[in-house]
Amino acid sequence: MEEKSILTSLLPLVVLFAIFYFLVIRPQQKQAKTHKDMLNSLQKGDKIITTGGLICEVVKPEEDFIKVKLNEDNVTAKISREFVAKKIDA
Repeated sequence: MEEKSILTSLLPLVVLFAIFYFLVIRPQQKQAKTHKDMLNSLQKGDKIITTGGLICEVVKPEEDFIKVKLNEDNVTAKISREFVAKKIDA
């Protein structure tokens, strides 16, 4: 008799965890994976937007940093890969 009461009291918790997993955790993991794949596929000439809102062109992707060109006057800077928000598809 007590086994049924334990099972019925734990069932709502299991259901809540399953809902939480499929609505929150799994989509975040998918988004993080696609962002990582995008960072790894950056090549020279790609246009990106940083988390600060700058639109840049990739000059040289490196291991931890990306060398970018900020404008037409060939002003270059190094930014951390963590600050690339998205890639612009022209």
